[in-house]
Amino acid sequence: MAGPLLPYGRQTIEDDDIAAVAQALRGDFLTTGPLVDAFEAAFASQVGARHAVACSNGTAALHLAMLALEVQPGEVCIVPSITFLATANCARYVGAEVVFADVDPSTGLMTPDTLAEAIGRVGDRRLRAVLPVHLRGDTAELPALAALAAEAGAVLVEDAPHALGSSMSFGDTAERVGDTRHSAMATFSFHPVKTIATGEGGMVTTNDDRLAQRLRTLRSHGMVKPQGADPWIYEMPAPGFNYRLPDILCALGLSQLAKLDRFAARRRALAARYAEALKPLAPIVRPAARPDWSDPVLHLMVALIDFAAAGKTRRQVVDELRARGVGSQVHYIPVHTQPYYRDRYGPMDLPGAEEWYRTCLSLPLYPGMADEDVDRVILALSGVLGL
Repeated sequence: MAGPLLPYGRQTIEDDDIAAVAQALRGDFLTTGPLVDAFEAAFASQVGARHAVACSNGTAALHLAMLALEVQPGEVCIVPSITFLATANCARYVGAEVVFADVDPSTGLMTPDTLAEAIGRVGDRRLRAVLPVHLRGDTAELPALAALAAEAGAVLVEDAPHALGSSMSFGDTAERVGDTRHSAMATFSFHPVKTIATGEGGMVTTNDDRLAQRLRTLRSHGMVKPQGADPWIYEMPAPGFNYRLPDILCALGLSQLAKLDRFAARRRALAARYAEALKPLAPIVRPAARPDWSDPVLHLMVALIDFAAAGKTRRQVVDELRARGVGSQVHYIPVHTQPYYRDRYGPMDLPGAEEWYRTCLSLPLYPGMADEDVDRVILALSGVLGL
């Protein structure tokens, strides 16, 4: 008899989170109030960046990053094909063209080699930005990617919704995702399945004062207040968007951010238990590979499965796991195969992305899981695969 369904991810909302939101609801500001500033300051301190700019969701964060960089129609942004749609779409929102980079099929990450190959396909167009994705929580090789981007006249924008709390070491230097040591900006999401949740919500971090100011202006219709003007006066030098994050959600974000260390420790403990429990299922099943420099707080527990060798289709595995009370998901369908991009750019051969997609399956991972839940997932997976 299957127990309650274990989803692949879910939020952890506790009584103090609810109390924080209730207190905000009783306050004077439901939006554009002091809790926005407080959440931004706490987040910037957490990741080690000079500025953090809150916005309505992770997609808005990416769009604002493109707008702040003043990416122009016809310029090029390079994104890995293994990512969520928003990473590529943010370039199209501003009229830029997308060149898709391949990924390492064992990690799902853009690499220096796949970025160099993608740069070679830019041609005589201007390459404006490279958007590496810290997939699952593991970090891309930022110094090498940044050097290649700079040589091509571009900057990095880290797509980091999966990687809040993750750290990395290049040489003897310990770094945090979001400190933007190698990038112009990093973007985050607070969707319920992410490491902390605000329902919907996003953040952009940067160490560039000018970019931070542009981000803040663009998230609120492009409005500015001229110095010395009457208090009701505002001007709009250029249109922006309503991408503000309300105080109500910032209250939840502050409460959740205070728990990040606990959430991170639990995710790491669960990931370590998965790593041990999956060993007997090799070589049919193996965890996604871990780059040497990366110390992740995993957002996704991705197993790479040789479905053909197991004699099962992925759909059969997904359905049979669900029948045993285990949810799963696929992250991601290669974006270059989506109808819009296939119609725009034609078919592409990105073998790493296609191999990742053929084998990946995300298993349940979230702080509310018990150790025994991992054992339950592995027992169900081994039973479905006949291992």
